[in-house]
Amino acid sequence: MNAHLYPGQHEKVISGAGAFGMHLLLLALLVFGVNWQKKVEPQVNIVDLWTNLPSQVKPKVEPPPPAPEPEVKPEPKPVEPTPVKVAPKPEVAKPDIAMKKKAEKEKAETEKAEKDRRLLKEKQIAARKREEEAKAAQKQQVKEAETQRLAREQEDAQRRIAEQQASAQAKLKNEYVERIRTRIRRFVVLPPNIQGNPKAEFDVVLLPGGEVLGVKLKRASGNAAYDSAVERAILKAQPLPLPPDPAMFKDFRELNLEFRPQE
Repeated sequence: MNAHLYPGQHEKVISGAGAFGMHLLLLALLVFGVNWQKKVEPQVNIVDLWTNLPSQVKPKVEPPPPAPEPEVKPEPKPVEPTPVKVAPKPEVAKPDIAMKKKAEKEKAETEKAEKDRRLLKEKQIAARKREEEAKAAQKQQVKEAETQRLAREQEDAQRRIAEQQASAQAKLKNEYVERIRTRIRRFVVLPPNIQGNPKAEFDVVLLPGGEVLGVKLKRASGNAAYDSAVERAILKAQPLPLPPDPAMFKDFRELNLEFRPQE
């Protein structure tokens, strides 16, 4: 019965193996905690080992001394690779010929655009000028047509006036010529035994007052006595009646008068 009160050699081995396993577990936890960069306080676990002892008071088993805390070495930082500087690719300089051609092309395009703008502007100016000239020509044509119309109307009016005046003058002249012939016939003494109705024609030249400046027989009637009687009557009838308008005297300066005995 006393042999079961104290642990034997076998129980000590089991107890030591358990303690060693616990130490290994604690060490693994510490390493794992360091890897996750978390500081974990070490824990002391007290393991009570019991055997199938009788109901007597069990002796207190002293825990083994804590294992020394292993030195945790900091995890080495990963070495970042040094970036390799890639030298920039040298720009390939364009040949001078290509640059020159490009500049010449741009210059030609600029000059062409400027020329096109200038030509367009000139065309617009020329078009406006032609339009203005056309309007001016049309206006001038209208003005000339109006002037010609007015001139024709004026000429027509003047011609009508002249015709009216001429007609009036001719009528007035015929009227006064008939007055002169009537006055002269009053002074004609017809000779006896006149046969037929012969015509005697005289050219008479008058003065502005109606006086007879000259008388000339232009066409004889065939009866000398009758011709002489008419000539004497022309001279006796002066001054002959003339129109009151002195401007008409030119139509009476030289008169051609005809006489017949039976008028």
